[in-house]
Order: sequence, then C-alpha cells, then structure tokens
Amino acid sequence: MDDFNKNGFIIKKNLFKLKNLDVYVNEFDKIVDQLKNSNEDINARWGSGLTSDIEADDSLVIHTHNVQNYSSLMLEMIQNKEFLDVVEKIIGSDIVLHHTKLFEKAPKNGAAFPLHQDWSYFPTKNNSMIAAVVHLSESTENMGCFRIIPASNKHGRIEKSDGHSYNSKIHDKYTLESAMPIIAKKGDVLFFDALSIHGSLPNVSNRPRKTILIPVSYTHLT
Repeated sequence: MDDFNKNGFIIKKNLFKLKNLDVYVNEFDKIVDQLKNSNEDINARWGSGLTSDIEADDSLVIHTHNVQNYSSLMLEMIQNKEFLDVVEKIIGSDIVLHHTKLFEKAPKNGAAFPLHQDWSYFPTKNNSMIAAVVHLSESTENMGCFRIIPASNKHGRIEKSDGHSYNSKIHDKYTLESAMPIIAKKGDVLFFDALSIHGSLPNVSNRPRKTILIPVSYTHLT
C-alpha cells in the first residue's frame, strides 16, 4: 500500500503461476479468433493526433469488452483468490467489478495509446477506481508495453484528460518516451490508480502483446 499510494501503481510478479496460465492464454486466443471471424469493428486504435507521428495509419489493437460474460475461464481468472487478495489490500473487501477488456496489440503495427487518465471513462465517488492489467504474454518496450508517470495520481482529476485531445497540463509536462516502461512477463499483474497518467508506444516487435484490463472499485459510478 505504501508503494501504491506513493507511486500510483504496483506490479505483482508471477501473480498468476505459469503452470496455470496456458488455459487462459488459449482462451484469449480463442476469443481473438472469434472476433477476427466476426463482422464487428474490433480495432480499438486511438487514432489520435497525439500519436499520429509514431504509428502507422493502419495500426491495430484488437479488443472486446466483458470477456467474463461469455467465457467461464475468464470469469475464473478474475475471481482468482491471489488476485482478489491484492485488490482487497488496495481498496478493501467490498469489491465492485466495473468491466473487463481484452487487448491484443498487434505485432509490427500495434497502435500507441496517448497519455491519459482513466477516471473520466469510469468516474467513482472518492476516486476509488483502480485497474489491473493481467499480462498473458511478455510485454517489453519493443512490444509497446504499458508506460506510467510515477506519482501522477497526486494531480487528482485533470479535466479533459481522456487522451483524445492535447492537454497542456499533461502533454506540456510529460511524454510517452519519458514515462516509466512496465516491463512484464506472462503472469505479472499491474495495478494502477485511475488517476495515474499512462499510455503506451506502438508494438514494433513481431509478437502480439496480450492483456486483460480489469477496472474495479469499492463504490458504484457517480
């Protein structure tokens, strides 16, 4: 809690044990295959002018919401005891799941995410929202790993900080390149405050980056 309160994030190494991960990775890949075979718009690329100079026009991040609604294995994953124990230490035992989101950042042209705060997408009373990023693959700098500005949660809510437009309070002070890269291995979980400023660079590697985002809080939406 000291580290989380000080920096606005923590990373728990090997929270999901490698011997149990293959079943979740296989389920992730199955969902992605289903999405690719659908007629849905599955590209979650930001398409922001803030990152247009560092990513291709056809950059890609495959996504879908609420994987636990149609995958019992994904539901099992987010109800993992070791995972929920960490959440409880951060926000207490009255845990409310907001949603989940699958992201596969495509190899070679995986899209960048501009620096932003998440609170405007899911505001909560007392700013109680945190999010977890479950890594189902490695995540390196070349793969467009998560990047965060340590202690930026101390700024509180910054208006118009959703990353869709230039914000001098964020983009005059910080850059994606200067943000701290979160290098992760399969099974690592990043927990971060919804007020923390974060983003990611493009995936320029030949490997996809696979993550599940899990926002939770101890209060309902305002």
